Amino acid sequence: MGMVGGGRGAFIGSVHRMAANLDGKIELVAGCFSSDPEKSKLSGEDFFLDPDRVYGSYAEMAEKEAAREDKIDFVSIVVQNHLHFDVAKTFIEAGINVICDKPMTQTYDQAVELRDIVNNSDRVFALTHNYTGYPMVKEARRMVDDGELGRILKIVAEYPQGYAVGDVEGDGQGKINNWRSDPNIAGISNCMGDIGTHAHNLVRYITGLEIDEICSELTAFIPGRELDDDGNNLVRFEGGAKGIIYASQISNGDENALNIRVYGTKASLEWHQEEPNDLIVKYANAPRKVYRRGNDYVGEQASKYSRTPFAHPEGFIEAFANIYLAAAEAISDQIDGNSAPEGGYDFPTVDDGVAGMAFIKATVESSASDQKWVKFPKV
Repeated sequence: MGMVGGGRGAFIGSVHRMAANLDGKIELVAGCFSSDPEKSKLSGEDFFLDPDRVYGSYAEMAEKEAAREDKIDFVSIVVQNHLHFDVAKTFIEAGINVICDKPMTQTYDQAVELRDIVNNSDRVFALTHNYTGYPMVKEARRMVDDGELGRILKIVAEYPQGYAVGDVEGDGQGKINNWRSDPNIAGISNCMGDIGTHAHNLVRYITGLEIDEICSELTAFIPGRELDDDGNNLVRFEGGAKGIIYASQISNGDENALNIRVYGTKASLEWHQEEPNDLIVKYANAPRKVYRRGNDYVGEQASKYSRTPFAHPEGFIEAFANIYLAAAEAISDQIDGNSAPEGGYDFPTVDDGVAGMAFIKATVESSASDQKWVKFPKV
């Protein structure tokens, strides 16, 4: 693999590297780790890379790697939002597969254009909506697919964080990074783009349902901010189900409390990211059940993406690594000329990226509208 971004001091870059390394199938061999060539060089030294494969710009990296006999098999893109489109386009057009951090692009129009570029190529494109990598999220999806919940009536997805609440009164020392609150870099949303898209993606992954209409209220509680730090969304899904998607960075006391509840006519399920090894299934006329990761009663996908036996908890890095593991399978098959397995590969794709950008676009438009209920862009 190669990497663009993620150099010294970058949190998400180290997460991607740990995730890629976890199963011993992927090796970091090249990168452009900063827009500052000297910082990129120093980061390359940190990772013990050949100096000839540490680049001063992503354009130089794409050109020179594409020309090598031993070129990288894929690039991991972990730069700021406004660069995702240009970097991904550059590498796809250079014939190099892409794994990209979310949100996929800065704008919905860019997302649609990037999907066309990917679909017109023969390259693999994976998006790191990492929460779909948890084994018990995969088990929840299986239960819905197998009809164990019956017809879906209601979905509630929440992603509350409280780390920025101090900034509301001016004593939080800027907990929301400056670039995330800058529309020129982050795009048209902060909270919905950063974490709201994760809640939306979790709904789509588990239930397979698409949004038909949405009614949103986004708020910037932090004085002087142009972009939202809190948002509430009422949702009407295609097929008649209703729901709520809520995301916040000023929910005092919450840490990373992503959770989802799916209510069906036969049963309901509940999953919490902070207790990811448990999946709760509830019934109207029977005791609730708790399914645990690593046991032999879970489905094939949940088993495939578990690494340790039951009672040995797996968490964030392992879930992230499952995206890389699935993408590595697809890239290896591409290199070897093998056909995709029946059902495809289990990682978020460019279509999920378009859906995420459609979610951001619709919430911002609804929040600014007097009409409130707006049709969701077709994805």
